[in-house]
Order: sequence, then structure tokens, then C-alpha cells
Amino acid sequence: MKKKDKVVLAFSGGLDTSIILKWLQNEKNLDVVTFTADIGQGSEIDDAKEKAKKLGVKEIFVEDLKEEFVKDFVFPMFRANAVYEGYYLLGTSIARPLIAKKQLEIAEKVGASFVSHGSTGKGNDQIRFELGYYANNPKIKVIAPWREWNLKSRKDLIEYAKKSQIPVPQYKTNEPPYSMDANLLHTSYEGKVLEDPWKEPDESMFTRTKSQEESPDKPTYLELEFSKGDLVGINGKKQSPAMLLSILNKIGGENGVGRIDIVENRFIGMKSRGVYETPGGEILIVARRAVESITLDKAAGHLKDELMPKYAEMIYNGLWFSPEREMIQSLIDKSQKNVDGLVKLKIYKGNVIILGRKSKKSLYSSEVATFEEDVVYDQKDAEGFIKLNALRLKLLKNRR
Repeated sequence: MKKKDKVVLAFSGGLDTSIILKWLQNEKNLDVVTFTADIGQGSEIDDAKEKAKKLGVKEIFVEDLKEEFVKDFVFPMFRANAVYEGYYLLGTSIARPLIAKKQLEIAEKVGASFVSHGSTGKGNDQIRFELGYYANNPKIKVIAPWREWNLKSRKDLIEYAKKSQIPVPQYKTNEPPYSMDANLLHTSYEGKVLEDPWKEPDESMFTRTKSQEESPDKPTYLELEFSKGDLVGINGKKQSPAMLLSILNKIGGENGVGRIDIVENRFIGMKSRGVYETPGGEILIVARRAVESITLDKAAGHLKDELMPKYAEMIYNGLWFSPEREMIQSLIDKSQKNVDGLVKLKIYKGNVIILGRKSKKSLYSSEVATFEEDVVYDQKDAEGFIKLNALRLKLLKNRR
């Protein structure tokens, strides 16, 4: 008997990827290998492993990638202070390149010619996964079931599950109120009841943040330590990157920090409403900008801010492995060489408030900045500076 080709499936253990698993076995006649990346999404990791076993999978890979995720993907992105379209901290976007990279490593290990994912043909994730695949292995073959099969509705999925003897819990038989994605950086909610951008999300939806009304009436104080642009300690205690982000998530979530409700522009052209919880990320980006404010040169900081929207768009569009992203990353990392210091914060009812910042590498000089008498700055020098900058404006006015 001819040996079946193998496919490595990015497997969450949910209904959709369980159906995809059986579809790959039944319709494509492939030997399915599952890969579940633990990037901090929670208890579903163990569930995914058990589900894969029950569905007859012989090769099951589950990898704890939390530290690598934060150290090699989240932190480099945050060095750029990356925010997409003013609000989105790119929690889903930054997870996909890591999953794609690891999926390919497993494909090589088990001798698989194919990889597969559960992203729909309308979203950004299909692009992020597949650009990640092709950037790392141009010869890989990709199967995207949502672009191929004839299952078009929730009813079709349930019927296929029953036909394929996939256990469907009772609560899964109804249309879910929204689509959800979670990792150590954020939780996202999209679709279904959220498709009306005028409709307020129900409070019961949120899983990692309290509302501002329910958060404590007493503020929480933090001191964050940075080295070369990365967070290295909280309140004097050094921790690993993933642990630091976990601590900030807990503090931020308890204090109502990190919720946003936005309408964003997807790469493929449509607008999409998304609700996100990024409590630790919100604290981190505010604190990072505070330590940069005293350690970065003016022109260097402004250049970073000019490049940031382009950099954020690259990550959003799945171009993590592109040469242009790597070029900008080199520039960003160079700028962080002296971004060391401490930041004092007050976290209170959804607010991240800067109380102070200091650094041994600070460029801030109270002697120069003071409004009192000083001996290091001659105020008369400003007159020539102003006249030189006004020259072209005078010439323009005279012409008119």
C-alpha cells in the first residue's frame, strides 16, 4: 500500500480545526500531524492534545512557546512602540509568524509536504500564516480548507462533524456569539454580535479585564526596569519575559486597563470591528515611551515615530519575515542601545499614569531645562536661531 503524504495542521482543538482534521483525512487522504503552540491561551492546550488522540492522530506536537513568543516576537515589536491604526497592539498579528515557523520545523522533522491552517478566506490570518510558510520554505504546499471545501454555514459544520463522528458538545451546536483568539499578549473578539459597530459589547464577554467601574478604588503602584529597550524587572524583581508580561496582565486586568473597541482596515480591503483586551501590553507601551523620553535623542526618537506606522502595518499584513521589516528592526534595535532606566507608574481604573522616570543614560538636564537663572544656556542665542528659521517665511510673505 502506498504510504500517505503527511500534513501538519495548526490545531487548536476547537470545532473548526477538528472538522478540518477529519476533512484532511477523509477528503484529501492525508496522514494528519497536529501542532498546538502554547503561547499563553490557557487550558485549551490539554484539551487539544486529547481531542487529537480521539480523532486518531498518531503524531501530536504540543510546544510551550511562551518565552520565545515574548522574547523574540513581542518585545522586538514593542521596541518600535508598534500600534496599528492608532489603537491596535497587534496581539493576534505577532503570534502568527512564530506558529508558522514552528509548523514548518515540524513538517521537516516528520517529512510532511503539506501544512494547513483553519483561517477563513475573509481574514488576515490566512495571509499571515501563508506568508510565514512561504518565506521560510518556498516549496511547502499549503491547504486552506475554508477556501476549498463546500461547508458554508454553522449547520454544515455540525452535520459534517456528526457524519465524521466528531463529538460536538451541546453548547457548540448553536452559533457562537463571536470569534475569539487568545495568547499571552491579548484576547480578541470579532464577528457575529459585534458586526454592528453601533452595538455595545456585553460586559460578560470580557475574560481578562475588569470594567473600570468594577476595578479597585485604590491605585496600584509599579516600578518597571528597562534594559536596552526591554522590560527586565518589576518592583525590583527580575523575571523572564513571559513572566513579566503575565504579571503586567494580571495587574492591568484587575485595574481595568487595556480594553479597546475599534473598526480596523484588514489587509484584504474590508473594514472589521474588533474588541481587544491587552492589559499588560498597554502598561508596557506607556512605560516604554516614558523611558525613551529621557534616553532617546530627539531626531532618533522622531525617526522611530515616523517609521512606526509602516512597521506596524508590516506586522499586521504578515510581513514579519520580510527583508524590509528586518531592516527597520535593525534600526530600531540600534536606537535602543541606551534605553535603560526606571519608570514609576500608577495604575488606576483603566488609566496608566506616569509618576516619574530616571536613567543613568538620561539626556535630560535640569541645568539646561530650568526656567531659573543658569550658566549653561545664553537666551540671546535664540534670537539668531529664530531669525534664520523665519527667513523663508518672510520671503514667502513678501512674494504674496
